Amino acid sequence: MADADRRADQRLDQPRGSRSIGQFLRLDPDAVGKFAEGIARFLGTGRFLAVQTIIVIVWIVLNVVAVRFRWDPYPFILLNLAFSTQAAYAAPLILLAQNRQADRDRVQAEEDRNRSFQTRADTEYLARELASLRVSVGELATRDFIRGELNRLVPDDTDEDSGERKKKQKKRRETPAPDAVS
Repeated sequence: MADADRRADQRLDQPRGSRSIGQFLRLDPDAVGKFAEGIARFLGTGRFLAVQTIIVIVWIVLNVVAVRFRWDPYPFILLNLAFSTQAAYAAPLILLAQNRQADRDRVQAEEDRNRSFQTRADTEYLARELASLRVSVGELATRDFIRGELNRLVPDDTDEDSGERKKKQKKRRETPAPDAVS
């Protein structure tokens, strides 16, 4: 069985799958992006600047003072090459990290816009409900309205009856209700 598979791979009348460099280097975009963000964060720290400064000072001192270790004389061409290489790699990594951050900001802005839209719709709904409640309450008969209507409907008796009625109402208002006394 294994011989048949091997023979099928060696057949010249059937094309093999294409083997390009892209298939060989299958990189996960998220993994590369996380790596770039880590590098960009490190390049922006004081720790990186301090380490780089120490390395540069040691490099220059060894090449100027130590006659025996002069691997990069005064114009420090090798040091410039190291800085150029660092910048050539750092710039695209920083741009990649910025693009990922811009994508996250775009998604966050869209979520905020949707949340704002929902909040506005909820607020408008509550405002409509509150307005309908105000209209409904405005149509209800209040205590004063009912009292006025009842007084208007009660037939006008003689002045004596109305005087007695007014005294009873006044007395009722002045004496507290039995429930209220405690």
